[in-house]
Amino acid sequence: MSPEYDALLVLSFGGPEGPADVRPFLENVTRGRGIPAARLDEVAQHYLHFGGVSPINRLTRDIVTSIERHPLIRDLNLPVYLGNRNWHPMAEDTVARMADDGVRSALVFATSAWGGYSGCKQYHEDIARARAAVGPRAPELHKLRQFYDHPVMIAMVADAIRAAVAGLPAADRSSTRLVFTAHSIPIAADVAAGPIEAGGRLYSNQVREASRLAAAAAGFAEFDVVWQSRSGPPQIPWLEPDIGDHLAILAAGGVTSVVVCPIGFVSDHLEVIWDLDTEAAQDAERFGMSFARAGTVGTDPRFADLVADLVTERVTAAAPSRLGEQWLCGADGGVLACSRDCCPTARRGSSPDRTDAESRRTAAAH
Repeated sequence: MSPEYDALLVLSFGGPEGPADVRPFLENVTRGRGIPAARLDEVAQHYLHFGGVSPINRLTRDIVTSIERHPLIRDLNLPVYLGNRNWHPMAEDTVARMADDGVRSALVFATSAWGGYSGCKQYHEDIARARAAVGPRAPELHKLRQFYDHPVMIAMVADAIRAAVAGLPAADRSSTRLVFTAHSIPIAADVAAGPIEAGGRLYSNQVREASRLAAAAAGFAEFDVVWQSRSGPPQIPWLEPDIGDHLAILAAGGVTSVVVCPIGFVSDHLEVIWDLDTEAAQDAERFGMSFARAGTVGTDPRFADLVADLVTERVTAAAPSRLGEQWLCGADGGVLACSRDCCPTARRGSSPDRTDAESRRTAAAH
C-alpha cells in the first residue's frame, strides 16, 4: 500500500535575484567549506555580469505554476510548494509553512535528473536539514526518483536539439556536430557515487546514457559528451574534456558547425548563460564555427507531465517509465523511491579537495 501524500514540494538550488543577493547566495552555496573570499569575489563577478540575477528562480517558479495547473496534480489535490537549498524561499522556511498548513506527508521533486552527491544525495541532506529545523511537527518528505532516462525527458531534449539545429544557417545543418554538456565533478566523487558493485561512476554513466538516447531520438548517429564549469585546484582530476578544449579540437579537425546541448541542466542558470552562452559561444566565433545552444527542458510545457508521471508512479506503485536499463541507485533500485542512503559520497581522504570541489560553484545537476 502506498502512503497517502497531501502535498508536493519542488526542491531546487536557488539563485540570486539582484546584486545585493550575490555574495550572501555564494556564502550559502559554500557554507562550511572554508572557500577563500577571493574565490567568492571571482565567481560573484560572473553573476554581476548579468546584473546579479540568475534566471533559475524565475524559471523554477514557472515550473511550479505549470505543475500546479496539471490535471493529475489537481485531481490528487496536491498543493505545490517551492523551497531552495541556497536562496529564498529556503527549504527550511517552506517546510515550516507546510507544517503550519497541516501537511503531514509530502512528495519531493528535486530539480535534478541525476544521481551523485550534488544531484541527489545533497537533496536528501536538504530535506533532513529542513525537517530538523522545523522539529517534530515537520511533515514526512519522500524524494521522487531520478529521471534522466524518462521518455518525456528524452523527448524534450531531442526536440530542443532539433530546434537548435533549425536555428543554424541552412548550409551548416547537415554537417553540424552535436555536443552534450553537463557539470563536471571530481572523478573521485563520480566513482564514489555508486553503484559500487558496478565500479561507481553513476553520474557520468547516466549523462552518457541520456545523451545516447536523446541523440538517437533527434536523428544523430554521432555525438560527443563533454563537461563544463569545473572548479578546484588543477591537481584534482575532474571529468573531462572541457567544452572549451573540445571546441578547439573540433575546429582543428575541420568541424564548422556545432550544437551544444546542456543536457545536465533542467533550467538555465549561471553555468549555462556564462559558460555556454558567453564563453563557449565566443570560442566558437573565434574558431569560425557556427554555434547554437539547445534550450533547457524546464521551459517545455511537457515538463509538468514528467513530474506528474513520477508522482503517479509513487502513488500507484506503477511500473516506471524508462528508456534505459541501468544506472539507477537507491534501496529500491531508485525506481519507485529514492532512498536517503543512495549516492554515497567519497570516503574522507579519497579526494584532498572533496568539499571544495563538490560544491564550490553551483550543483552539478541543474
